[in-house]
Amino acid sequence: MGSRPYRRRLAWGAAALLVAGIAVPAVAVASESGGASDVPALSAGHGAKKAKNVILLIGDGMGDSEITLARDYTVGAAGRLNMDKFPLTGAYTTYSVDKDGKPDYVTDSAASGTGWATGQKTVNGRISKSPGTDKPMTTILELAQRNGLATGSVTTAELTDATPAVLASHATDRSCAGPADMKACPNDTIAKGGPGSIAEQSVGHKVDVLLGGGKARFDQKITEGRYKGLTVTEQARKLGYDVVTDDKGLKSARAGKPVLGLFAPGNVPVEWTGKAAAQGGTDAQRCVTANPERKAGTPSLDDQTRKALQLLEAKQKGSKKGFFLQVEGASIDKRDHAADPCGQIGETAALDRAVKVARAYAAAHPDTLVVTTADHGHTSQIVPLEATPPGLSSTLVTDEGQKLKVNYSTNTPGQPQEHTGTQVRIAAQGPQAERVLGVTDQTQLFTTIRSALALR
Repeated sequence: MGSRPYRRRLAWGAAALLVAGIAVPAVAVASESGGASDVPALSAGHGAKKAKNVILLIGDGMGDSEITLARDYTVGAAGRLNMDKFPLTGAYTTYSVDKDGKPDYVTDSAASGTGWATGQKTVNGRISKSPGTDKPMTTILELAQRNGLATGSVTTAELTDATPAVLASHATDRSCAGPADMKACPNDTIAKGGPGSIAEQSVGHKVDVLLGGGKARFDQKITEGRYKGLTVTEQARKLGYDVVTDDKGLKSARAGKPVLGLFAPGNVPVEWTGKAAAQGGTDAQRCVTANPERKAGTPSLDDQTRKALQLLEAKQKGSKKGFFLQVEGASIDKRDHAADPCGQIGETAALDRAVKVARAYAAAHPDTLVVTTADHGHTSQIVPLEATPPGLSSTLVTDEGQKLKVNYSTNTPGQPQEHTGTQVRIAAQGPQAERVLGVTDQTQLFTTIRSALALR
């Protein structure tokens, strides 16, 4: 038995927070310098029952291995990323289903995005439509709009890619991106009474802020319906959008008109480059932090996030209603598929800067719920330097000056690397952030956001 003073110190130093009937100790955390951490207390910002705003940040393919790799390389093994500093952290499961509703243990981004967008599981490849009957399912963005909130979607992928698509479109197959891409979605065509391509639906939804890549999809001509003969970009202008294509145009955008930012023909080029992993490994390398393929004037993800927040807040000025914003770091996944550790790390670091912007906004607006998570796990693994693993590997020299080996072995060399079925991290701060604690499912994120915003 400890002394009474010791018990008193426990009572004061580890006051319990009651969450869902479970006592969670509020533990003091020291920073690397020995002082107080900038991680807020567990109770900070969690008194409000309702959020005015929600910012959801998605690292596509950003499993724990991808986070650890970026942390080790950029801030060191003992360092902490911005995404590590949320006060409440849990994990969620990510499986999809087959047409009969039985588990498919490894999801793709379309099915996983549909999970948090609609609160329902679906089959791989499907965009916010049901698994067996292929019927549209209401999304969190659609609910937000119905309840008078401003809405936004920011991505480093094409705006028609799976993760942004799940918010503002319904498609039988994720490949049905533009009017010329409808082969896999015959019943979604306008001629058959359907909603058209993902690009047409996205602008037709009048989302207040749409920023990303995919200009080539929006430049396709519409062949059916009211806007026949126009490109989707021209359709957007007809609907009142301010269309911008570079950093200068984005900076000049003002609230009052919806904004469509198209910053690359396809996916936005990644920030970092380096040698891809190879059979037998690579020589130790440092990543190149300036990609020559990234055109001058391409806005960074954190700048896009900052501008989106400004536009959404200005749109709602004078209103008691807030906004819903989703931000995706898409090419963590894409470079993981390509076994490209430098591209992958650079995109994780880019998302982490966007997380910093979101948390800074929430610090000034404590009625904002911020959530950071991933859609699914991926392939990269940190392995011992002396290991000779199968598949592809690369040795990096981190910012600490240490060597680190990363391995990719989820497919035969020469084939794209694969997603994994592991649970992934979810972290949050703000009203109802405690809902992310423990092990939940991806579909419960929909409920968390809906409940926090009191959407009907």
